[in-house]
Amino acid sequence: MTNTTATLPVLARWPGLGGWNLYFLAKFLLVALGMLDFQALPNLLFAAFLLVPLPGTWLRVARQLLAVPIGVALFYQDTWFPPFSRLLAQPGVLDFSWDYLLELLGRFINWNVLGALALLLVGYLYLRHWLRLSTLSLLGLVWLAIGSLPLPGAGQVPSATARVTAEPVHASADNATLDRWLEQFFTREQARVTAFPALKADEQPFDLLVINICSLAWDDLSAVGLRDNPLFSRLDVIFDQFNSATSYSGPAAIRVLRASCGQSSHAGLYQGAPEQCLLFQNLAKLGFQSNTLLNHSGHFDNFIGDITRQQMPQPGMRNTDFPRALVGFDGSPIASDLDVLRRWWGQRKGSAAQHVSLFYNSISLHDGNRIVTADGGTRVADYATRANRLFGELGTFLDELERSGRRVVVAIVPEHGAALHGDRMQLSGMREIPTPSITHVPVGLKFIGMGQPARSEPLRVSAPTSYLALSELVSRVYAGLGQQQVLDVPGLLTDLPTTERVAETSGAQVVNYQGRSYMRLQGQPDWQPIPEERP
Repeated sequence: MTNTTATLPVLARWPGLGGWNLYFLAKFLLVALGMLDFQALPNLLFAAFLLVPLPGTWLRVARQLLAVPIGVALFYQDTWFPPFSRLLAQPGVLDFSWDYLLELLGRFINWNVLGALALLLVGYLYLRHWLRLSTLSLLGLVWLAIGSLPLPGAGQVPSATARVTAEPVHASADNATLDRWLEQFFTREQARVTAFPALKADEQPFDLLVINICSLAWDDLSAVGLRDNPLFSRLDVIFDQFNSATSYSGPAAIRVLRASCGQSSHAGLYQGAPEQCLLFQNLAKLGFQSNTLLNHSGHFDNFIGDITRQQMPQPGMRNTDFPRALVGFDGSPIASDLDVLRRWWGQRKGSAAQHVSLFYNSISLHDGNRIVTADGGTRVADYATRANRLFGELGTFLDELERSGRRVVVAIVPEHGAALHGDRMQLSGMREIPTPSITHVPVGLKFIGMGQPARSEPLRVSAPTSYLALSELVSRVYAGLGQQQVLDVPGLLTDLPTTERVAETSGAQVVNYQGRSYMRLQGQPDWQPIPEERP
C-alpha cells in the first residue's frame, strides 16, 4: 500500500502546534481565572504563523526562533498590565533600591496560579499522546474570537472576559458614548471655580494645615483592619466618597494646590493655571502666609518641581535636618512626621503672622519603605505597622495643636492609595491604572479652637466629591469665622460641589459611567470595562 502522506508535496504538510499547545492552553486557563485580557485576533494570527507549512528545515527552525519573542510579547499584551513602554518611560524606576526591586519581583509569584499551571503541564504531557491537542487549541481560539464579537444590531459590546469567567455580563457603553461623556465632563469642570470672599475686617484669624499623605485609601485601611481608627474618629468631618482623580504623587499634589477650580485633565496639569485656581494663592490674598513642608527630599520624579510651579515656596526645612525614621524605596532618608510637624509648629508659634497656610507632604506609607532600627540598620515594616505609627504621630500632633489655644483647621488629604492587594490588572503596589480602589481616599478635617461641640462621630459628606469641595469648604470656613466665633460646621457642609468619578494618569483614563467603571490605556482607542473582583 502506498503511503499517501509521504508522497504529499512539502507545502501540503500542515504541522501541528507542538509545544505551543501548552502556551495556548495556559492562556485559556488564565482567561478562565480572569487574569488575562485575551485578544483573539492577534492570537489567531500567531497560531496561523505557527501552522503554515514551510519547506526546508532551516525555515522551520528560524520560525521557531522568531516565535519565541513574538509569543512573549503577545503574552504580555494579553495581560492587564500597562504597555511595557510605560515602564521604560518612568526614569524614576532606575532609582529603586535593590531591596525594593527584589520585593517587587516577589510579587509576580502567585503560588495558586503556579500550582494550576503545574497541573496543566502534567495533563498536557499525559494527553498529548492520546489527543490531537492542536485541534483543541484552535477550537478554543475560535470560540474566544466568536465570543468577543459584538452582537448584530447591538449598540453595546459585552466583555469577552466576563463571558469566559462565567461572571455576570455587564453591558459596557460604546466608545463614542464614553468619549462624548468625558468631553462634556471636562467642559463642565472648566466653568467651575470657588468664589473666595473678600478680606473681612472682623475676621477671626486661623491657620490651615493641609496634610497630604501618600498611599492611603479606604481600600488599604480595610485590607489591614484600620478603617475604624482613633485618628479618624476624632475628626469633625469625613468625606466618604472623595476621588483623588489620580494614582501618582506629583499629579495628586498639583490637584490639591489647584483645588479652587474644577477638575482638569491630566495633560492640563502641566499647563499654566489661572491664579484663581490656586488654593494657596487665594488664601494669600486673604492674608495667609504660604508654607511648604516635606518629610522627604522631594527629588524623586521632581516632586518638588511640581509643587513650586504652583507658586508655592521651597520647603522651609530639609528632611536631612531630622533623624531618619524610615528609608525610602529609593534609599533616601524619610523623617518622622511628628518630628517635622512639631518643629514647624514651634517656629509658627513664634511668628507674628495672623494667618498661616501649610502644605505638608508625607511619604511614610509609600510602598517599599523600611523602618530604621536602633542600630542604624533597616528592616521591612508592613503597611499596618507604618500606618499605626503615622496615625499615632498625627494624633499626638493634634493634641499639641489643641493645647496651643490657637484656631487651626487641619485637612488630611491623601494623594492616592497604596494598592495593597492589587487586582487582576496590576500587582500589589502598582498604580499605573487609577482604579476606584486606589483613588477612593479618606479626606477629613479637624477644627481646633473653634468651639466645636464634642461629637460621638464625625459628620459625613456622602456625595461624590473631589478637590473643589475641599476648596469651597475652606472658603466657607473663612467667611463663617468672619461672622461669628463658633463655626457652624453642619451648615458649611450643605450643598458642597459634587464631582463625577474621573481619574487619569499619563498612561490611563478611568471613568465611572452609569455605576460601572471603564478604562482606556494610552495609545488604545477603545474603552473597556474594568473587571470586577470576585468577593
